[in-house]
Amino acid sequence: MAAAHRAVDNYRRPPWLSTVEILDLRHFSSDDLRPLLDREVEVWGGLLAWDYRGSADMILRYVDAKILPGYAAVERGSIVGYSFFVYEGSKGVVGDLFVSPRRPDARAIELQMVEHIIATLQQSPGILRVEAQLLTHQAGELAVNFVSAGFHRYRRLFLALHLRGADAPPIPPVGMPRDILVRRWSEQDYQPAAGVITAAYRAHIDSEINDQYRTNAGSNRFLNNIVRFPGCGVFDLDSSFVAIHRPSNTLIGLILCSRVKDDVGHVTQVCLMPEYRGQGIGESLIATTCHSLRNRNFSLLSLTVTEANQRAVDLYRRLGFVELRVFDAFVWEG
Repeated sequence: MAAAHRAVDNYRRPPWLSTVEILDLRHFSSDDLRPLLDREVEVWGGLLAWDYRGSADMILRYVDAKILPGYAAVERGSIVGYSFFVYEGSKGVVGDLFVSPRRPDARAIELQMVEHIIATLQQSPGILRVEAQLLTHQAGELAVNFVSAGFHRYRRLFLALHLRGADAPPIPPVGMPRDILVRRWSEQDYQPAAGVITAAYRAHIDSEINDQYRTNAGSNRFLNNIVRFPGCGVFDLDSSFVAIHRPSNTLIGLILCSRVKDDVGHVTQVCLMPEYRGQGIGESLIATTCHSLRNRNFSLLSLTVTEANQRAVDLYRRLGFVELRVFDAFVWEG
């Protein structure tokens, strides 16, 4: 880490940022960071219909434990921006980057913090890969710093489907093939679901963005993260389903959903074994989740998809999903 810190220390602040210092996040407490996170909660709610309070509370706990690596942008003793990242073996993952949008120089501070993050992660011993997806930033806003540092850029879409009101399209009926059974997700599904994810994303663009999809062990970690931890909302068992091939009693598809607001669901994963595509199973899984949410008075369902995954994008738009945001995913391979 010493080389990384030297690179950060040698970074020259532009003159218009002369009053802002970039400091180690671990020097601060939750009391220092809470006002900024309260503002970030408002931004997530306004842009994405997402209640970020659970994630914010988790971040504050890690900050108090002094175990969350990252940076704070500080002006006259107050934190005006922050970022954090995590290490997963030989990979670094950028968890968040937020600067108070009330500041006229917010973008300049963000770009300065990106420089610090990139310098630290790329020069951290043993780190061979870095991933970043920042949903609240529009595509292109931070691209110049990442791309100039050797990152690949992938455009992703944040889509939403209205489930109630005048804007809600009709949800198609669930029409599974006769040899396919749909049931709710259960604890016994982790291992077979990991196998489905790995097979579904083999040679797929999303496995370039998230390398967990490349192995069963990685897919299992991914499942644990979205089912057992609140980073992508609170897992919603009642709207999460698996598709079973009856003759072989084999899990061949799944859709997992979290609750990101009292009346908003978010699809954290939907995939199907390649040999079962083209039979309407994926569309029926989405319809099953939509019916479950609508029956419980949810108003919205959101999801993310890589823009280059044209087949999936076409399906979601045909079902009535509309685009709320376009954001970037960045990947660096050392």
